[in-house]
Amino acid sequence: MLSAQERAHIAHVWDLLAGHEAPIGAELLQRLFTVYPSTKIYFRHLGPCPDESLLLSHGQNMLRAVGVAVQYLDNLRAALSPLADLHAQVLRVDPANFPLLMQCFQVVLASHLQDEFTVEMHAAWDKFLTALAVVLTEKYR
Repeated sequence: MLSAQERAHIAHVWDLLAGHEAPIGAELLQRLFTVYPSTKIYFRHLGPCPDESLLLSHGQNMLRAVGVAVQYLDNLRAALSPLADLHAQVLRVDPANFPLLMQCFQVVLASHLQDEFTVEMHAAWDKFLTALAVVLTEKYR
Protein backbone atom coordinates (compact mmCIF):
# COMPACT_ATOMS: atom_id res chain seq x y z
CA MET A 1 0.00 0.00 0.00
CA LEU A 2 2.53 2.63 1.11
CA SER A 3 6.10 2.80 -0.11
CA ALA A 4 9.00 3.21 2.30
CA GLN A 5 9.30 6.86 1.27
CA GLU A 6 5.58 7.48 1.85
CA ARG A 7 5.84 5.87 5.28
CA ALA A 8 8.77 8.13 6.08
CA HIS A 9 6.75 11.19 5.02
CA ILE A 10 3.82 10.13 7.19
CA ALA A 11 6.07 9.52 10.18
CA HIS A 12 7.86 12.83 9.70
CA VAL A 13 4.64 14.83 9.56
CA TRP A 14 3.30 12.99 12.58
CA ASP A 15 6.48 13.81 14.50
CA LEU A 16 5.96 17.48 13.63
CA LEU A 17 2.43 17.33 15.06
CA ALA A 18 3.43 15.52 18.24
CA GLY A 19 2.36 17.41 21.32
CA HIS A 20 -0.10 19.56 19.39
CA GLU A 21 -2.85 17.00 18.90
CA ALA A 22 -5.52 18.86 20.90
CA PRO A 23 -5.29 22.28 19.20
CA ILE A 24 -4.83 20.79 15.74
CA GLY A 25 -7.74 18.42 16.32
CA ALA A 26 -9.91 21.29 17.56
CA GLU A 27 -9.01 23.32 14.48
CA LEU A 28 -9.83 20.32 12.31
CA LEU A 29 -13.29 20.01 13.88
CA GLN A 30 -13.95 23.73 13.62
CA ARG A 31 -12.99 23.67 9.93
CA LEU A 32 -15.18 20.61 9.34
CA PHE A 33 -18.18 22.28 11.00
CA THR A 34 -17.63 25.51 9.08
CA VAL A 35 -17.06 24.04 5.63
CA TYR A 36 -19.52 21.15 6.02
CA PRO A 37 -22.14 22.29 8.56
CA SER A 38 -24.18 19.11 8.09
CA THR A 39 -21.43 17.14 9.85
CA LYS A 40 -22.19 18.92 13.11
CA ILE A 41 -25.25 16.71 13.55
CA TYR A 42 -22.96 13.95 14.84
CA PHE A 43 -21.53 16.25 17.50
CA ARG A 44 -24.71 17.36 19.27
CA HIS A 45 -22.96 16.75 22.58
CA LEU A 46 -20.68 19.67 21.75
CA GLY A 47 -23.64 22.08 21.54
CA PRO A 48 -24.52 24.68 18.90
CA CYS A 49 -21.45 26.79 19.73
CA PRO A 50 -18.91 24.27 20.95
CA ASP A 51 -16.90 25.22 23.99
CA GLU A 52 -13.18 25.35 23.24
CA SER A 53 -12.40 22.76 25.92
CA LEU A 54 -14.84 20.30 24.33
CA LEU A 55 -13.33 20.89 20.88
CA LEU A 56 -9.84 20.41 22.30
CA SER A 57 -10.84 17.21 24.05
CA HIS A 58 -12.61 15.64 21.09
CA GLY A 59 -9.98 16.92 18.67
CA GLN A 60 -7.28 15.28 20.76
CA ASN A 61 -9.22 12.00 20.74
CA MET A 62 -9.52 12.15 16.96
CA LEU A 63 -5.85 12.80 16.48
CA ARG A 64 -4.92 10.05 18.93
CA ALA A 65 -6.81 7.66 16.64
CA VAL A 66 -4.78 8.96 13.70
CA GLY A 67 -1.66 8.38 15.78
CA VAL A 68 -2.68 4.77 16.31
CA ALA A 69 -3.13 4.43 12.56
CA VAL A 70 0.33 5.92 11.98
CA GLN A 71 1.80 3.32 14.34
CA TYR A 72 -0.01 0.44 12.63
CA LEU A 73 0.29 1.28 8.96
CA ASP A 74 0.66 -2.40 8.13
CA ASN A 75 -2.55 -3.37 9.87
CA LEU A 76 -4.97 -0.46 9.83
CA ARG A 77 -8.00 -2.75 9.88
CA ALA A 78 -7.11 -4.41 13.14
CA ALA A 79 -5.88 -1.20 14.76
CA LEU A 80 -9.00 0.77 13.86
CA SER A 81 -11.60 -1.99 14.11
CA PRO A 82 -13.03 -0.82 17.46
CA LEU A 83 -13.28 2.74 16.16
CA ALA A 84 -14.91 1.56 12.93
CA ASP A 85 -17.41 -0.52 14.93
CA LEU A 86 -18.25 2.46 17.13
CA HIS A 87 -18.89 4.78 14.19
CA ALA A 88 -20.83 2.26 12.11
CA GLN A 89 -22.86 0.40 14.71
CA VAL A 90 -23.28 2.78 17.64
CA LEU A 91 -22.92 6.34 16.37
CA ARG A 92 -24.19 5.52 12.87
CA VAL A 93 -22.14 8.25 11.24
CA ASP A 94 -22.81 8.66 7.54
CA PRO A 95 -19.68 7.18 5.92
CA ALA A 96 -19.67 10.01 3.37
CA ASN A 97 -18.40 12.25 6.17
CA PHE A 98 -15.04 10.51 6.55
CA PRO A 99 -13.64 11.80 3.25
CA LEU A 100 -14.81 15.30 4.22
CA LEU A 101 -12.94 15.04 7.50
CA MET A 102 -9.83 13.77 5.73
CA GLN A 103 -9.99 16.64 3.25
CA CYS A 104 -10.18 19.16 6.11
CA PHE A 105 -7.27 17.40 7.79
CA GLN A 106 -5.11 17.92 4.69
CA VAL A 107 -5.93 21.64 4.73
CA VAL A 108 -5.04 21.90 8.43
CA LEU A 109 -1.75 20.09 7.82
CA ALA A 110 -0.90 22.41 4.95
CA SER A 111 -1.79 25.52 6.92
CA HIS A 112 0.35 24.51 9.89
CA LEU A 113 3.33 23.03 8.11
CA GLN A 114 3.29 25.37 5.08
CA ASP A 115 6.47 24.95 3.00
CA GLU A 116 7.52 21.98 5.09
CA PHE A 117 4.44 20.09 3.84
CA THR A 118 5.88 19.16 0.46
CA VAL A 119 3.97 17.83 -2.51
CA GLU A 120 5.36 14.37 -1.74
CA MET A 121 4.19 14.59 1.88
CA HIS A 122 0.78 15.75 0.73
CA ALA A 123 0.53 12.80 -1.64
CA ALA A 124 1.60 10.35 1.07
CA TRP A 125 -0.88 11.77 3.58
CA ASP A 126 -3.63 11.76 0.98
CA LYS A 127 -3.00 8.08 0.34
CA PHE A 128 -2.81 7.33 4.07
CA LEU A 129 -5.95 9.28 4.99
CA THR A 130 -7.85 7.70 2.12
CA ALA A 131 -6.90 4.26 3.45
CA LEU A 132 -7.94 5.34 6.93
CA ALA A 133 -11.34 6.51 5.63
CA VAL A 134 -11.80 3.23 3.75
CA VAL A 135 -11.10 1.22 6.90
CA LEU A 136 -13.56 3.32 8.90
CA THR A 137 -16.29 2.75 6.31
CA GLU A 138 -15.80 -0.99 5.81
CA LYS A 139 -18.00 -1.90 8.77
CA TYR A 140 -20.98 -0.36 6.98
CA ARG A 141 -21.07 -3.13 4.40
